[in-house]
Amino acid sequence: MTTTQTLPRSVAAPPVPPRRRGRLPGAQLWQASPLTYLALILGGVLSVFPIIWSFIIASRDNSAVYEMPPTPGDQLFTNIDRMLANEDAAFVYGLVNSAVVSTVVTISVIFFSSLAGFAFAKLKFRGSNALLLIIIMTMMVPTQLGVIPLYLMMVELGWTGTLQAVIVPFLVQGFGVFMMRQYAMSAISDELIEAARLDGCSTWRIYWNVVLPALRPAAAVLGLLTFMQTWNEFLWPFIVLTPDTPTVQYSLKILSSGLYQTDYVALFAGTALATLPLLIVFIIFGRQIIGGIMEGAVKS
Repeated sequence: MTTTQTLPRSVAAPPVPPRRRGRLPGAQLWQASPLTYLALILGGVLSVFPIIWSFIIASRDNSAVYEMPPTPGDQLFTNIDRMLANEDAAFVYGLVNSAVVSTVVTISVIFFSSLAGFAFAKLKFRGSNALLLIIIMTMMVPTQLGVIPLYLMMVELGWTGTLQAVIVPFLVQGFGVFMMRQYAMSAISDELIEAARLDGCSTWRIYWNVVLPALRPAAAVLGLLTFMQTWNEFLWPFIVLTPDTPTVQYSLKILSSGLYQTDYVALFAGTALATLPLLIVFIIFGRQIIGGIMEGAVKS
C-alpha cells in the first residue's frame, strides 16, 4: 500500500508595494534652498567688492578715498601713469620679478610634488611611511619660525637682495606632495602601472606618459594655489630683498610709506594692477581648475 505524501504549499511572499516614483532618500540634501543662494550671493559680493572698490578709488583723487558708496571717476590712467613714474617703487620691475618668481616656483612645485606624490602612492620602498610623516610634520611648522635660520642661510650663501633667495626655499612644498599623493592613490590604478611595466616602460616613462596626464586636474589646482600664494607673498621678500630688486608686494609697500602722507590713489592703482595677473590666470585656466576640483571631489 502506497501512501501519498502531500508537500506543504509554499507560503506566498507578501506583495511588494510599488515603489513611488520620486526623489531618492537623501536627495533633498543636494537641493539648494533659497537661504543657500542668499549666502552664496552675499559671499560673492563680499569677495568682489574689495577688487571693485580698488579700481574705483584708483580712478578718483585722494579726496574720494573715504566716500561711501564710492563712485567711479575718469582719472584711472592718469593715476596709473603717476604711480608708474615713482622711481622709488619701481613697480614695473616688481611686476616682472614677481612674474618670474611665481612662474618658476609654480612649475617646480608641480613637477616635484607630482613626482614625489607618485612615488609615495604607487612605489614601494623602505621608509616611505616615515618620510611621508616627516613631510606632513613640515606642514605643521609655522613659516615665521624658520625666518631667522633661513635668513642666516641666505647671508652665508650671499643671496640676500637676489631673486634666488625667494625662489629656492619654496621649490618644493609639503602640501603639494601630500595633495598629489592623495590624488594619485585614487586616480591611478595599480593595474595601469603594471601594464605599463609589462610593456617595458621605465619608472620615469611611466611617470611622464601615464601618471602626469592623469594628475593634470590636481596639478592645475595646485598650480593656481601656488601661483597665488607666491604672488601675494610679502613677509619673506620684504626681509631678504632690497628696494633695488623688489617684488610687486614690496613695491606696494614702498608706495604706502610716504614721507608726509600716503598717496592712497597711487597705492590703489598699484593694487589694481597687481590684481590683474591673478584674474587673467584664473580666467585662462578657470575651467580646467574648476573641473579638477569637481573631479577630485567625485573621486573622494
